[in-house]
Amino acid sequence: MLKTGRGAEAPPFLVMDVITAANARAAALPPGAPGVLRMEVGQPSTGAPRGAAEAAIRALRAGAPMGYTEAFGLRSLRERIARHYADKYGAVVPAGRIAVTVGASGAFPLAFLAAFDPGDRVAMAAPFYPPYANILTALGMVPQLLPCDATTRFQPTLAMLEALDPRPEGLILASPCNPAGTMLSPEALAAIARWCHANGVRLVSDEIYHGLSYGMKEATAAAVSESAVVVNSFSKYFSMTGWRIGWLVLPEDLLRPVECLAQNLFISAPHVAQIAAEAAFDCAEELEANKAVYRRNRDVLLAGLPGAGLDRLAEADGAFYLWADIGHLSNDSVAFAARMLAEAGIAATPGVDFDRERGHRFLRLSYCGAEPAMAEAPERLRRWLRG
Repeated sequence: MLKTGRGAEAPPFLVMDVITAANARAAALPPGAPGVLRMEVGQPSTGAPRGAAEAAIRALRAGAPMGYTEAFGLRSLRERIARHYADKYGAVVPAGRIAVTVGASGAFPLAFLAAFDPGDRVAMAAPFYPPYANILTALGMVPQLLPCDATTRFQPTLAMLEALDPRPEGLILASPCNPAGTMLSPEALAAIARWCHANGVRLVSDEIYHGLSYGMKEATAAAVSESAVVVNSFSKYFSMTGWRIGWLVLPEDLLRPVECLAQNLFISAPHVAQIAAEAAFDCAEELEANKAVYRRNRDVLLAGLPGAGLDRLAEADGAFYLWADIGHLSNDSVAFAARMLAEAGIAATPGVDFDRERGHRFLRLSYCGAEPAMAEAPERLRRWLRG
C-alpha cells in the first residue's frame, strides 16, 4: 500500500462543510419558502469596494500585462501598506519589510515555515481559528493550547505565558479574535509582545480583523516588537475575500527566508488583485459604511438573541462574530447546528471547529450578512427554540 503524508491527516475546517450543507439546504427550498440565514462564515455581504473593482477594470481594459510580480508584491502596494501603518498606528514600517501574500491563508504557512522547525511548540488561545493548528500540525509543529474563557475574555494572559514550562517557540495572538470577537487592550498586547521578545518566543500577530472594532482601540504588534510577525488581509475590513490578497510585516531576520519560500510556493500574489488592493485604501467612505452595517447587525443580535434563548454571549469588541454558549440547550454543537439549519433555516458553525475539547457547547454566529437577514435571526431562533 502506498503511504500518505502527514498533511493527508489534516482535519477539515468544519465551517466549509457547513457552507456546503447550507448551499444544499437553500437549493432544495421550494419557491417562496423563507431562505437560509447565512451566519456560518466570515464572508462580508458586500463585495470589493467600487474603487478597487474599477481600478482592476481600468488596468484590464488598458491591456496591462498581468504577469508575475516580485515575490513580495508590487512596490507601489507595499509602499501604500507602509503608509497605512503610519497613518493608522503612527508606526514606522518600511515597505521593504512588507510581503504581499495570497491572502492571510497564504501568509501563515510562509511565516510558520520561516520561523519554526518540526517539533516546535506554538502556543495559542483556545478557542482559536482552526487553520492555525491545522497548518502547524501539517508542517510537523505542535499547537500548544491555552484554555481561555470569559474570565480572560477568551484571550491569553501574561500570567498564562509565564507559567508555561517549557516555554514554547512561538505564540499566535489574534485581536480582534475569531471566534469570540474579543480584543486585547493596547497595553496588554504590548506587554505580551515585550515578553515574547525578551524570552525568545516568536510572536505571530493575526490582525486580519483590524478596522472592525467597536469602541476599543486597535494596536499593532509591528509598533511594539522588532521580532514579531504581523499577518493582515484585504478579506475582512476591505471585503475582498475572493481576491485572495493579504500581507505580512516581517522582522529583518525572516525577510530573505520568507522571500525564498514565497518564490517557491506561490511565486507571487495575483497581479490584478494587487492593483485592486492598492486602490482599496482610497475607499474609506464605502468601507466605513460597511462597518456601520456590521455594527448595527451586532447591536441587533446582542439585543435580540438573549430573549430568543442565546443569553451567554462573549463580549464582541470587534470582527463580526458572536461566540454563544449553548450548554443550557445542548452538549453537542454539531448536532445542534445541523438541526438549526434543517428546522430553522439558520446556518452557524459548531464550536468544536474552534475548540475541540470544550467547543461542543458553543456556536459561532457571523453577523457580516445583510441587515434584513440579521434582523430576522432572533425571532426565527425564538420560534424554533420555543416551538
